[in-house]
Amino acid sequence: MNARYVLMGAALWTVGAQAQPGTPPAAPSTPATDTYFGVQVVDPYRNLENLDDTAVRSWMKAQADYARRTLDGIPGRQGLISKMKDLDSRKAARVTRLIITENDRYFYLKTRPQDQQPKLYCRDGYQGAEVLLFDPESFEKGKMYTINTFTPSFDGSKVAFALSEKGSEVGQGLVMEVKTRQLYPERLSPLALGGSGDWLPDHNSFTYTPLNSADVKDTEARLNTQSFLHRVGTPQSQDRPVFSARTYPALGIKPEEYAYAFYDNDTKLLCGLLYTVDRYIRAYYAPASDLGKPKISWQPLFRSEQEVTNFAGNEQYIYFVTSKNTPRQKIMRMPTARPEVATAEELVPESADEAISDEQFRVTSDGLYFVRTRNGVEAKLYFIANGSKTIEQIALPRPAGTIELQTKNVRSSDLWVLPVGWTSDRQRYRYTAATHQFRNEPLSSEVQYPEFSDLVVEEITVPSHDGVSVPLSLIYQKGTPRNSSAPVLMVGYGAYAKSTGPFFSPLYLLWARQGGVLAIPHVRGGGELGEEWHKAGQKATKPNTWKDLIASADYLVKNKYTAPGRIAINGGSAGGILIGRAMTERPDLFAVAIPEVGCLNAVRLENSPNGPVNVPEFGTVQKEDECKALLEMDAYLHLQKGINYPAALITAGFNDPRVIAWQPAKFAARLQASSTSGKPVLFFTDYDAGHGIGDSKQKQFEVMADLLSFSLWQTGQPAFQPQATAGKQGSRSKQLR
Repeated sequence: MNARYVLMGAALWTVGAQAQPGTPPAAPSTPATDTYFGVQVVDPYRNLENLDDTAVRSWMKAQADYARRTLDGIPGRQGLISKMKDLDSRKAARVTRLIITENDRYFYLKTRPQDQQPKLYCRDGYQGAEVLLFDPESFEKGKMYTINTFTPSFDGSKVAFALSEKGSEVGQGLVMEVKTRQLYPERLSPLALGGSGDWLPDHNSFTYTPLNSADVKDTEARLNTQSFLHRVGTPQSQDRPVFSARTYPALGIKPEEYAYAFYDNDTKLLCGLLYTVDRYIRAYYAPASDLGKPKISWQPLFRSEQEVTNFAGNEQYIYFVTSKNTPRQKIMRMPTARPEVATAEELVPESADEAISDEQFRVTSDGLYFVRTRNGVEAKLYFIANGSKTIEQIALPRPAGTIELQTKNVRSSDLWVLPVGWTSDRQRYRYTAATHQFRNEPLSSEVQYPEFSDLVVEEITVPSHDGVSVPLSLIYQKGTPRNSSAPVLMVGYGAYAKSTGPFFSPLYLLWARQGGVLAIPHVRGGGELGEEWHKAGQKATKPNTWKDLIASADYLVKNKYTAPGRIAINGGSAGGILIGRAMTERPDLFAVAIPEVGCLNAVRLENSPNGPVNVPEFGTVQKEDECKALLEMDAYLHLQKGINYPAALITAGFNDPRVIAWQPAKFAARLQASSTSGKPVLFFTDYDAGHGIGDSKQKQFEVMADLLSFSLWQTGQPAFQPQATAGKQGSRSKQLR
């Protein structure tokens, strides 16, 4: 065990650093000592975990006020917001989350330039007249709601949707009669993100899984959940559980497993899924007719050791993606009438240099479509026709970094393909299998961005600390000098096998418009190179995640894209581990670190409401090897006094249900007490936000403007220097050149 964890004197941390003039006071400190398998670890700010404590709240509020004043005072910040509004105003309509019912009724969320929140619409067919179903901005006077999720009935006659406010992702479920736009009387609660319900074939009832509490600080809220059956128009108190540990103890459902039952209209089966962050599905099935019986005859469908990561099917076959003995994954199929993984046949073998995108494979009446990617940045579309095992590559209408697939159902041949790239916006094409033709069929308005027409994209690989090649995406303006002068913004994640594939974001591209290089290192822990890449940045192998980012930064310095002190690093949520540990391991390399709503005290993660569900990804303190891994990935515990740390902007959402606000709070407090660089360490808690999901459009602009302007300030860009530090920063900027 690293010696710096052991027996750090409690007296050392009982008094924080003295506040400087004009700065908020230091955090109150009440240390606690834990022993992990014989190793003592001092936690100097354990008291900050009590978010109801008056002293803690006062400190967080003072920190937030100071951070807000500082950020608002950065020259150029308001100009960035104005440019963001200009870019946004060009798109008359932005459509997301499309669902098409069996009768060709389109349901979707749409945002116009004047909207702060997406609104729920529907239309009959692609050419149908648009109808506004629900506006969350006008639902209750004085409140700003977000539509978390929505689910229409199979015939499109009703739609269930979940609302929340202030970023909590926890709220109430409502049901609407589409024809009349009238709401039914029931209000189902508390529902989390994704909890709007799944309809049954009678179009009048659905299953849903509520939480035990709406309090995001309640550690029992997400434990021992139950999936219920609800009939429209009846009180929630009459709903009966259909899938849970309490009703089916023989299934061995663990307290942290989120119990989720639904009717699959494609296979005509009732399915029960047990969710954690574990990629490997644990699922059961039963005949749909069992819902009318006192007990459901749940049978195993997938076990976690079979390493199935997604499935889809029809009444003939269930297709599934698995990484079992297959690092880049393969697709198998088994008869729907006799779903036995052990006897399933291989349909799509593992590729030597492409990974299957398990989120993008769809079944239509013509056959199976799936996507493979190379290095996570070059996507290709493939097809296997019904009655054939021949894999056909489909030529796309344009190159794609990422591909999204949309379908109606397995009884229809309808397929829409949405390619996107770093500098090219998503476009929606209808593909006709019979003629192999694509036809542009947009829902969002199509916009030109001439200011991004001269951007260059470089896709390279760089050697990491152990010689493994790491993909690195670079976006910058044509003609950017290669003389070590450009500021670099590195954005990374590296967890849950999630790929940071190409996405189009005019807001991020504004960094390149300022003469900077936008860099996306595809670090281990993500899924860019398949499941093997994920496992190489998980638990004991987690250090590869931040070492890959460090190696990428060193490469950019060595090849004169930039220089030490000109690099900003940014990541959110689980990406907080990446950013926190990169800056604590190589504080000399970075100018600024911005972990947003980040996991920064990993060893205490299980003591938060969303912690137990994350054990499969990060580990548990109950096992010695995993506990050591958690200690190693804990950025908070790696902070040391007397180190010249980079500037930092650390953010938290007070209503965050995923990363509780005390995680970033503790890191900010200790960093402020430890750093001797004299660079600003800002801690901003947003009391009207959570994890960033559901933020209003204005808030999204402000958050991005904070990120960009603070980074441009700290990397020495003249237009972003506050007056009081302009001379000092300008001198520093010249030295760096």
